[in-house]
Amino acid sequence: METNHISLFPDEHFLDIRPYQYGWEECKPLHSFGPFVRNHYLLHYIISGRGMLYSHSTNGKIHEYNLAANQAFLICPGQVNMYTADEKEPWKYVWIEFDGIHAEECLLHAGLEWDQPIYLPQSIEHGERLRDRMLYFYENSAKSPIHLIGQLYLFLDELIEFSSSRQNFAEKGQKDFYINEAVVYIQQNYNRKLTIDEVADFCKLNRNHFSRKFKKVMGCSPQEFLIHQRLTNATELMRFTDLPIKIIADQCGYPNQLYFSQAFKKCYGLSPQEWRKQNCSKPER
Repeated sequence: METNHISLFPDEHFLDIRPYQYGWEECKPLHSFGPFVRNHYLLHYIISGRGMLYSHSTNGKIHEYNLAANQAFLICPGQVNMYTADEKEPWKYVWIEFDGIHAEECLLHAGLEWDQPIYLPQSIEHGERLRDRMLYFYENSAKSPIHLIGQLYLFLDELIEFSSSRQNFAEKGQKDFYINEAVVYIQQNYNRKLTIDEVADFCKLNRNHFSRKFKKVMGCSPQEFLIHQRLTNATELMRFTDLPIKIIADQCGYPNQLYFSQAFKKCYGLSPQEWRKQNCSKPER
């Protein structure tokens, strides 16, 4: 019988790194999840059993990965994926969903990215330590948010240290400092009327110069990042609250509900109401 245990992180006021959900699952044979798109990074560590991951690469092709105990697999924000437990040896895994300004950088250090989603620890012992670190979140979910944030930093440090494909990178330059400041500013102000000119002024950079630097570092324009931030937070509210769509739109920087619905459907391919029916964890009001 399938067993699923989940806990939610209780505080949203951490931007550098923060968890969203964590738990573990013992799947029944051929149990599958997806196709689905996540808003944050999601890492599964396989405790026992086997399964398959079907993951879309950046060129649109679907890659299949046959996975077993002591391996982990990463799902990136915006990536279409599906994973299925083996028929004879269904897997049991522990997982954590997280994000933040430095999340991608930490994962790259560990040798993980969109087109390289499979993680192999240097030894079984290292894998077991990662497993225990991940289980700690669920087993201690009543601890303070700061305590759990500290555990996430320790987990990411060990994820990098124990990786069999660890990468080393040079320290970031001053240009990335300005972009990090911009990211924090957007994440703190996305829920009101915010312009890219205002963000550039905050960073004391020319608008065009700022936009070029932002896209080079983040891989998207400031406006695209702002929209993504607003819509990502909208999906979190739709999944875990029963607030009306109009209120959610307003809280995410869209006082015009029609404009919000158009932007949402363009991004997710569904109206907010349709998306909520398929993904909500609470009944729709």
